[in-house]
Order: sequence, then C-alpha cells, then structure tokens
Amino acid sequence: MATTNKNLDIKVEYVTRVEGHGNIVVNVKDGKIEKCEFHVVESPRLFEGMLRGRSVFEAQHITSRICGICSCGHTLASIQAAEDALGVVPAPQTTKLRKLLLDYEFLDSHILHVYLLAAPDLLGVPSFMPLIQTQNAVVRRALRMKKAANDLCDILVGRHVHPISAIVGGFTKLPKPGDIEAQIKILEGMAPDMAETLKLAKALKFPDFRRETEYVALVSDEAEYPLLEGDIGSTDGKRFTKKDYRKATNEFIDPRSSAKFTRLSRESFFVGALARFNLNSGKLRPEAKAAAAELGLKPVCHNPYLNTVAQIVEIVHCYYHALELLKDLKKNGLDYGQQVTVGANEKGVIPVRAGNGVGAVEVPRGVLYHNYDIDKAGLIKRANCIIPTNQNINNIEYDFAKLLPEIITMPRDTIRLRLEMLVRAYDPCISCSAHYLDVKFVD
Repeated sequence: MATTNKNLDIKVEYVTRVEGHGNIVVNVKDGKIEKCEFHVVESPRLFEGMLRGRSVFEAQHITSRICGICSCGHTLASIQAAEDALGVVPAPQTTKLRKLLLDYEFLDSHILHVYLLAAPDLLGVPSFMPLIQTQNAVVRRALRMKKAANDLCDILVGRHVHPISAIVGGFTKLPKPGDIEAQIKILEGMAPDMAETLKLAKALKFPDFRRETEYVALVSDEAEYPLLEGDIGSTDGKRFTKKDYRKATNEFIDPRSSAKFTRLSRESFFVGALARFNLNSGKLRPEAKAAAAELGLKPVCHNPYLNTVAQIVEIVHCYYHALELLKDLKKNGLDYGQQVTVGANEKGVIPVRAGNGVGAVEVPRGVLYHNYDIDKAGLIKRANCIIPTNQNINNIEYDFAKLLPEIITMPRDTIRLRLEMLVRAYDPCISCSAHYLDVKFVD
C-alpha cells in the first residue's frame, strides 16, 4: 500500500472518551504502511464463567453488572435467553414495557455519546470540560437530558444502572398511573432540548470518509423498528434466526486482542446505530425520518463517522416511540395481576426445564447476544455472550487501513485525531468486549 514518502509513528495508549482501554498503533516507514491496528488491552472479564452453576433466574441481575451504560440491555438480553430456554412467552403488556425500557436505554446512552464523547471533537476541544466555559448552554442541556433519561429508568425499573424490577416472566413492580404520568411529564419537558439537539447536529461537520462494508442488525417483517425482537439480517442479504447467531458472528481470535473478532459475508461487518438505520430506516417513526432527512442521512450510508448522526436519529425515534407507549398505557391501563412477586418461581409459577435459550437484543452499540444452556434444575451449565463492540473491532481496523492512506499527507496530530475520532464514532464499550484469555498450561 503506497503512500507519500514519509515516516510516521503513532501510538495512542488508551484512547480517551471511550469506555475501557484500547490503543491505536500506526507505523509508516519510507512511505509504506507497516502497521495500522487497534489493540484491545483490557483484562478479560470472564463473566460467562461467573454464570456457570447459577440459577437462570439470577442471570439478569448478574449480567446487568457487565456494563454500567447498557445495564438494561444486558438485563433484557439475559431475560430473553432465559425465557427462550424455559419456553416462557412474555405477555404483550410485558413486551410493551420492555420496549419502553429499551427506549430509555437508547436515550440515555446516545445522549451521553453525542454530547459528552463525540461533540468535543466536532467542536474543536480536547474534552467536554472546556465546553463548560465556551458552550455552557450545550453542557447544561446535555446534563439535563442525561438526568431525564436516568430518571425515566428509575421510575420504570427502580434504577437505571443494574435495574431491579425486570425479571424472567415480567416485572416485580408495575408502574402505577402516577408513574405513567410522571414519565410523560419528563418526556414532554425534554421537547425544547430535543429541538436544540437537532439544531446542534445540523451545525456539526463530520469527516468525509467512505468504506463499503456489511451492516448487521435485527430485522423483522413487522412494521415497528426492531430493537427488542427480530431475526439477524445484513445489507448483503443474509438472514438468520437468533438461534443461528453463531453463523452470523463467526468469532475468531487474534492474539493482539483480549476481545474476539467477528466476520460474516466479508472480512468484517458493522453493528450499531448506522447498521440499524441502513437496514431499517423505513420503519423509523415519522419524526425520526424527518430528522434523518434534515441531517442529510440516507441509506445505505458507508461513512462510519456518521454513526453519531444515526444515533441522533434514533434519539428522536426512541423519544417519540416512548411517548406513544406511555400514552397508550395511560389510555388503556395496566393489568396489575401480571405483576410477578419475588420468589414466585419457588411456588412453581414458571415451570423449570432443561433447555438452550438465545437472546438477541439491539442495544445502543449493536446486536447483543446471550445464550444459556440450563439443566433440569434451572442451573446454567454454559453461557455465551457476544457483545456489539467485539463485533465492531475487526471493522474498525479495516476502516483504519482505508483511511490512513487518504489522510497520510495531513499533519501528524490531525492524523492521530482522525483515527481517534473514528474509534469514538463506533461508541465502543471496550471492557464489555474483552472475553479472550490465552491460558498456557505448564506440566
């Protein structure tokens, strides 16, 4: 791969404004790119091993600890896997409340990324802190919206980080009419900040870069934008049921990384907001479609930097979808007879059986898979979790390989920033992705 005749050595240890530890390593010698890599150096979490021997009814409380950002997403994927193994079909009311919880998760996480992690690059500052002086209204808006999203989760499931009431079979506490009203009030109070968020997004200038790749997300024959349920689909025409998730991920090990890599039809694929938009934009709410048009985002978009724009579109979608769900719940009420009491399964409310279950849920960073084998006592024999970020790491490196020759004539600091911005555009949750541990047994 030829470039201009120059030498370049870049090593970014611990990319900032991402969750976890990842390094960028670039080496160009005599105009030839010798190395252009993204290293995940986080210690392996081994959370799958923690699940072995534990009751499947505990799994959602354990796996919600995998991540402080996507706690609700892990909870929902875990519950879905457990219910699939046990043969439990959630009631429509339960499904509706879970979709509402997922909307809140997306609002919370996307607001965090857009404002606190991505915006500083686009506003020309090294971190969020300088914006306190130069863009104080933006800072206050970001914190106000983040608090609102957290408060919504608190009302619905007891707390956002490590939710309490969402369990296998339903909810241990259903929202009262006053809780529904409180959530509607919070969301309606966010309307001015939503409008200002779109206004800010229109003013942001993203790098112009394009690399064709395969995009993977949940797809469905239903009219609704699929986040909680669906098959696994790709822009290359692939479609699998969630039971065949291994065919869609094809994990493999690279010794440079403590996270596994994945591939499907090509050398790599992309999951996350941009993948969902590329596959399902026609199913977005009208307000979100209008926001995409206003921001100039059209499928199929191959610029990974615009994943942040896709997140903004999803903020709009989830905001209006949540309002619609809440107004429906207010109008039609809730069946409080469906509330599940703690320890109910000890009374045989949910029959226990041996089985294998898969959960496939869209979380802010892409498709999250949980897969459990359970025995006849309901104890987990084997667990497998495939995190969105480890699905994206391979794609990040292929983006690097195409991007670097295009920007090699730029100043060194600009090159470094563009590479860091590319990593941040994926909104990685690096420590969640770290599974792989190379164990060498010595006799």
